[in-house]
Amino acid sequence: MIVEPKASWPAEFDAIATSIRDAVGPLAIRIDHIGSTSVAGLPAKDVIDVQLTVAALDREHLAPGLARAGFIEQSIGSDHRPPGASGPDDDWRKLFFQAGSGRSVNLHVRVAGRPNQRYPLLFRDYLRAHPESAAAYAGLKRALADLGIDRGRYADVKDPACDLIFLAAEDWASETGWLAR
Repeated sequence: MIVEPKASWPAEFDAIATSIRDAVGPLAIRIDHIGSTSVAGLPAKDVIDVQLTVAALDREHLAPGLARAGFIEQSIGSDHRPPGASGPDDDWRKLFFQAGSGRSVNLHVRVAGRPNQRYPLLFRDYLRAHPESAAAYAGLKRALADLGIDRGRYADVKDPACDLIFLAAEDWASETGWLAR
């Protein structure tokens, strides 16, 4: 279900990020608020998406601390590859956790410098800088939610639209010299 933007999302992210940083310490290179709740004014599922950037997908060292912080490991998998993405499959691998109780949180653990670590940051920053694209994306998300399709089908339909936004974001990044902050 898509909800109207909540002013509380940034502060909720801050609290989540603090608990993750406390749980994994120096293994965290950076912790970022990603996904629709990270874009002011964008309707979203009421789930805070967080990206934990690490030097390596070291499950043995990450999982215990994250478990103590209330995160349950869901999978070791791969992200969707946008058109034109080259390089090894490892560039798209990640660990995925969810909060075990309380606030709905998706935690994506990705390796620094890999394309799948850059993608959500560029996507977020592009939507923040282009409210008209964010509004079009919101319209798509609402329309998909209204169809009542299952989660997998929702992603199958949404991914190509995200790819279109990402391709425009790549052009914008080149034009502006964008770097993830």
